This record gives sequence, C-alpha cells and structure tokens, in this order.
Amino acid sequence: MNKALTSKRCYLGLGGNITNELGSPSQHIHNAIQSLQAHPKVTQVKASSLYASKPMGPQDQPDFINAVVEIETTLEPHDLLSLCQQLEQQAQRVRLRHWGERSLDVDVLLYGDEQINSPTLIVPHPGITQRNFVLIPLAELNPTVKINEIAITDLELSQDWSGLTRLS
Repeated sequence: MNKALTSKRCYLGLGGNITNELGSPSQHIHNAIQSLQAHPKVTQVKASSLYASKPMGPQDQPDFINAVVEIETTLEPHDLLSLCQQLEQQAQRVRLRHWGERSLDVDVLLYGDEQINSPTLIVPHPGITQRNFVLIPLAELNPTVKINEIAITDLELSQDWSGLTRLS
C-alpha cells in the first residue's frame, strides 16, 4: 500500500563561523539554501535575514553567522536530517569540539507540528527555546509559529537581541 506523501512545513537552523576554501560562513549558508531550492522534494524555500551572534560554546572562536529557513517538504523526518548532514558535508564541515567552530551546521528545528524523539533526531530541536539566534530569525519568517503549543513571540528570548546583529 502506497500512502500519499503529504507536504510538511519545516524549519531549519543554519549557522557557521569559519571560512574554508569553499567560502565564508555567509556563502556556506547561501549555498545550502540553493541546494535546498534545487532538491526535488523541497519547495517554497524562504530564508530569514542573516544574523551575527556570539558563540554559544567556547568563546575563543569567531562569531557565528546564522539564519533560519522555512521549507515545504515531502521528505520523512530522518531523510530531512540526512539532507541536512549532506549540506554540512558539502561545506566540508569538520567536528573539532562540542559547540566549536564549523563551516556549516544545519539543524532540523521543527517538522510540521510533530514531536520526534529518536536516538538521532529530536524535534522540536532541544535548544530552540534557549537560542535567540534561532528564535529571532524564526519569528522574522513566521511570527505565528508555536513550539510545544507556545507562540514563539511569547518566548522572552524571541525579543532579546543581546549579542545578536541583523546583517544587511
């Protein structure tokens, strides 16, 4: 039996803070967005502005460039995670240390209104409500988004611009 694939509205967090031979963090984000737009099972790709933010982890690394992307997709959740990991590999991401520097990080933030808790994927993303560099660009794209039944605009950090700068 072939069940029809229904499209889900999903949100991805993109960020990076190191330049490599493939480009700068901003270029890595733009390249990832172009790859999403070209994917046959991804439509209606809409990206927030780019934001500069202080690193969450070790402070002896460059500031991050962040964005959030809204997509419609017929990919299953773990297939979307695989696509995110492919985008990181295309930017030659190297994992040096926890919360450390990277060329590109792509996280599944929200997958429709589903709650997923598997060994490889947790949705909504576990850190989403503690990160203004995710909440502010998410609210820019869609201020009506809810996380666990709470409107993101009701979350204090979605109004807190400390350490965050919108880039032109």
